[in-house]
Amino acid sequence: MTSDAITVQRTIKAAPAQIFALLADAAKHSQFDGSGSVRGTRQDSQPLSLGTTFGMSMHMGIPYSTSNTVVEFEPDRRIAWKTTGLKGLIGGRVWRYELEPTTDGTIVRETWDLSQDKQGFLLKRSKMAGKTKNDMRKTLDRIAQTLEG
Repeated sequence: MTSDAITVQRTIKAAPAQIFALLADAAKHSQFDGSGSVRGTRQDSQPLSLGTTFGMSMHMGIPYSTSNTVVEFEPDRRIAWKTTGLKGLIGGRVWRYELEPTTDGTIVRETWDLSQDKQGFLLKRSKMAGKTKNDMRKTLDRIAQTLEG
């Protein structure tokens, strides 16, 4: 990984509003997560908006939790959240989804942005970057399966 971000994209045969509704409901993230690490929210479902903070129960070898804050929000176009752990001592990566309507559906771009991550230097040089890119492709496939039927 030579830059601060990895982006994958695919066209999904669904309207941007349908995709955005799925992304903006943290309680549904475990349904489409391609990594298998997202287990669920730590609180009741609520629509996300700019500034919303939500916790996620995770598992990657061992159980852990994250705190996520929505840092970008443009309905039906873009949503991103910054993920941290251990009360902000680790993390800072941003997960971003950008939606672009087309005649065939919606181009969905998912980005893993390490430009603000406290461990970004190490993550960019680890095997995690390649695994994350593959998991992001799986995520977009699962979003498509969920919405295309």
